[in-house]
Amino acid sequence: MGQPPATNSDTRASRIKAVFRVSAGNFLEMYDFMVFGYYAAAIGKAFFPKSSEFAQLMASLATFGVGFLMRPLGALILGAYIDRNGRRKGLILTLGLMSIGTMSIAFMPGYESIGLLAPLLVVLGRLVQGFSAGVELGGVSVYLSEIATPGNKGFYVAWQSASQQCAVVFAALIGVALSSRYSPQQMSAFGWRIPLVIGCVIIPFLFLIRRSLAETEAFTSRKHHPGLAEVYATIGRNWQRVLLGTMLVTMTTVSFYMITAYTPTFGNKVLHLAENKTLVVTLCVGVSNFVWLPLMGAVSDRVGRTPLLILFTSLALLTAYPALSWLVAGPSFERLLGVELWLSFLYGSYNGAMVVFLTELMPAEVRASGFSLAYSCATAIFGGFTPMICTYLIEVTKNQAIPGAWLSFAAAVGLAAAVMTRGMSAESARR
Repeated sequence: MGQPPATNSDTRASRIKAVFRVSAGNFLEMYDFMVFGYYAAAIGKAFFPKSSEFAQLMASLATFGVGFLMRPLGALILGAYIDRNGRRKGLILTLGLMSIGTMSIAFMPGYESIGLLAPLLVVLGRLVQGFSAGVELGGVSVYLSEIATPGNKGFYVAWQSASQQCAVVFAALIGVALSSRYSPQQMSAFGWRIPLVIGCVIIPFLFLIRRSLAETEAFTSRKHHPGLAEVYATIGRNWQRVLLGTMLVTMTTVSFYMITAYTPTFGNKVLHLAENKTLVVTLCVGVSNFVWLPLMGAVSDRVGRTPLLILFTSLALLTAYPALSWLVAGPSFERLLGVELWLSFLYGSYNGAMVVFLTELMPAEVRASGFSLAYSCATAIFGGFTPMICTYLIEVTKNQAIPGAWLSFAAAVGLAAAVMTRGMSAESARR
């Protein structure tokens, strides 16, 4: 007797499970980056030579950013591996590499114990993690785009970014709990390691979840899977798309790291607000992002990608600096929350349309590597160094609102790309 045919509810349930499984590993990557960003000052004191507080913070933020420099290399090597060997195998490999980066910082002795070896090994751990992260987002986004039901690709792919917001919220909740339990001195001494240890504890569960992934039908049905040389040749022929994709991602990556990883440092060190209050703001931003991303991804399925890309880059270009100026003129928890939620709305609405558009912009045979290379280049050049750039600009200009100008610049780059890519994607052109 044969198996009964699958019902619509069975199919829907299986797709929901697939979205959860593929997005779960994405959680670890973003959780680790958020924890590093939240406790950048404490990490600087732990792993770098004693000097000025500004120098230690800059060294820590530079270490945060240096991992992003490995992303383009990871995108090329691991992206080609995924396009050749499958989405499932690649996503399991990237999770393993990310785990190395998390553990290397959680259990690394400080500078006082092992001297210069401490910052060197921490940087090495960040490089390994950056290498894997170079293709993690692309692999997850492509997987989701290939299992999406017709007419709902934007909604499905948006869950890649939405899963990251769970990490933002979780990391912020842990931070709020720890700041209420330990004094600032205790957090600086050892408390910052606790969230990283928690990340290490959940790694085995993430492996179990991701191992149960099935390969996408779109990949298995493709008769030809390109080798490394063919992948690189195809990317070379489509360098304009990769460049435009990099420009599109610039708005996403700068705004995301500004409103999440940089917020606790900005609120505490620049605005002189209590650490627990800045973490509460970051928590609220994560919740806001989680709402807007899938919602606007679904809207892009109905009205098209390009109109949303143009609208929200324009709004960011016009409002980012005035909003930051208003905030620094009278720093308060309420003003910081209001500004960050506005920027969260702009980020979530833009990225909900952008990520799926980027999967549609790349040729199918190099979709993972092309997407990952564009995303990684933007993150390496602009987004990953956003906390450090903002810190440096404030120090040099003495203008505490200058991060708004940096975001406006990123918005201008994204707006130019949105205009230039109109009509380039056959899928989005039909919407």
